[in-house]
Amino acid sequence: MRNLLLACGAVLALSCSAGGSSDGKSGGNGAGGIGSGATAPGLGGSFSLPTGGTGPGLGPVPSSCADPKSTKLTGTVYSPAGNLPLYNVVVYVPVAGEAQPAITEGASCDKCAGSQARGWAVALTDEAGHFTLEGVPEGSDVPLVLQVGKWRREVKIPRVEPCTTTTVTDRELTRLPKNQSEGHLPKIAMVTGHSDALECLLRKLGIEDAEFTVEGGPGRVNMFHGCASKSGAFGANKLSPALGGGELTSAVTSLYASPQKLAAYDMLVLSCEGHGCDEQKTPENGATLKGFADAGGRILFDHMHFRWFVKAIEAWEGIGEFDTGDDFPPNTPFDVQTGFPKGAALAKWLVNVGASQTEGKLVIAKAQKSAKSAAAPIAQPWVQGTGAIQYMSVNTPVELAATPDDQCGRFIHTDLHVAGNSTSSSDQGTPFPGGCDSGELTPEEKALAFMIFDLSSCVMREDQAPQPPVVVK
Repeated sequence: MRNLLLACGAVLALSCSAGGSSDGKSGGNGAGGIGSGATAPGLGGSFSLPTGGTGPGLGPVPSSCADPKSTKLTGTVYSPAGNLPLYNVVVYVPVAGEAQPAITEGASCDKCAGSQARGWAVALTDEAGHFTLEGVPEGSDVPLVLQVGKWRREVKIPRVEPCTTTTVTDRELTRLPKNQSEGHLPKIAMVTGHSDALECLLRKLGIEDAEFTVEGGPGRVNMFHGCASKSGAFGANKLSPALGGGELTSAVTSLYASPQKLAAYDMLVLSCEGHGCDEQKTPENGATLKGFADAGGRILFDHMHFRWFVKAIEAWEGIGEFDTGDDFPPNTPFDVQTGFPKGAALAKWLVNVGASQTEGKLVIAKAQKSAKSAAAPIAQPWVQGTGAIQYMSVNTPVELAATPDDQCGRFIHTDLHVAGNSTSSSDQGTPFPGGCDSGELTPEEKALAFMIFDLSSCVMREDQAPQPPVVVK
């Protein structure tokens, strides 16, 4: 049984295993085994403790109410910038005084199946980022923890009134952390490329500039430069004077060449470099990426990085069909795939955050045509049109696709450039973050933000809806 720390100093632990609970009782990835009166809606919503307000082996919930469950806490969880409601974030009220283990650093197996929670109330956010907690202890400075994957923040709610619903409206209280002083952020290897600016998207989501550092720096986002474009241009390869002015002397090839170095990161983000960079797509480098993903690492492949699938990693050749092709016309509409629970949630979420005017549709300003098809059950398309998939996800190891509860890692491929509908750019002549715009998130950026936080979350099978952790005694 592996315990995941959900909050610094908090006292509710999530435990993840292939199934069952630490006391030998059954406990699936849902409401089973919680006790009478517990509820667990399929897509976010509320999650209450057993009838009578009794916590999991903790005694009665501190309450002056005839029905302790009538003391409720509601709110909305946002991205670190406070500008985007987030789906499928675990929200819970811990119990003071219980120590928790630390979050595992680096690639690690983080499964949703069999996850267990200990605390007064637990919920998942829904397609609007909303949560409702029932049976919350009343009083002042009530602790609240927000977590998705290795993003985690603990805050204190100034006052929870008894026997009624307290609504948290201050976004500063219910957003994910911007920096390490506020909580825990995943360790990200950010690789720049001249044809896109994914580092700018991470910044727009709210990660503070000081967290972007060169390799070996103290920040949670270490920056590397990718290969040059066909014209010889690199993406951003130095930091601004305000960030120390350091040059990105480390190339991404240093990660490909060292499984140990790559394994120290939780996530690898590969921004498009404008062409295949096939000289880097060797079987040896591919083995490093596959090993990272199979061990629980997360990878975002942007556009031309599909060359890894067709040239360097034999086991990934079967995830779909890929080839280069002409761009789609500007502002082409695509279909959000709603035939699986998270896809249906994405369709609703895009409307809720203003990225789509019609549920099930996403208009993309600069869509590519490299991903032609996805092979089920290995790959899951999320957004696609005729003969082209704009977002797909793959759980790893792919060899275990027939037994998805045994998979540990995850990668996604996106076939659009988020810089295509914004003024952000990544260029060797402009130190980061000088090329980043600070405007509103574009529809494409919002859609990719959904995928980034989903990429961060625990790994689960795509044919099931997310469920809150099971409360155990």
